[in-house]
Amino acid sequence: MSTLPVYRWRLAPAGLATFRQLRALGLRPGGQPVVAQLERPRRQRSPLVAYLYRVDLARPVRPMTPAKRAALAKANAARRVCPECKRDAGYRIPASLGTCTPCAYPDTTAVAV
Repeated sequence: MSTLPVYRWRLAPAGLATFRQLRALGLRPGGQPVVAQLERPRRQRSPLVAYLYRVDLARPVRPMTPAKRAALAKANAARRVCPECKRDAGYRIPASLGTCTPCAYPDTTAVAV
């Protein structure tokens, strides 16, 4: 079993990119294995780690089909509806609350100015 090479932040060799960097280039890993790790130091906590992929083996991002676009729109719309009051909140409801803000904090009343 071999371990992955670890590079310090901003010191990775050319030809390697993180998932987000690949997306910015319009690419995806395309099933290739992770070839290295990028480590960003943090004070008093464990370092952040990002996986690196080879840019030359990356494939183009698949185009968005009309069916995928419709499914994504439907899923995003469902995340805006409060399960308690059944109204469109006008924003994506946070998973930490599970409901819209007025339902999560009913005793807080808005003060008219």
